[in-house]
Amino acid sequence: MKVEPGQHIDVDRLSAQDGAEVTFDKVLFVSRDDGSLVAGSPVVSGARVVGVVDVHHRGPKIRVFRRKRRKGMRRTRGHRSDLTRIRITDITAD
Repeated sequence: MKVEPGQHIDVDRLSAQDGAEVTFDKVLFVSRDDGSLVAGSPVVSGARVVGVVDVHHRGPKIRVFRRKRRKGMRRTRGHRSDLTRIRITDITAD
């Protein structure tokens, strides 16, 4: 996922409290100020993305409907994912 400082992203539920700082160390690509891209193999060493946990919430309800023709079988199931909204504060690359 491409991120920039000030952007909000939703990720799977993290165990961090609201207002806590989280760091992502596994960065695949970094864009430098001069416009060049740095690609890692598999990750860029020394690069990290820092963010702050804004809120824990649940995603939209996903409905899964299954049926079989001519059998009368109908089943509706669904789920809602637990998500964490993170505000990106800083991106660093050494």
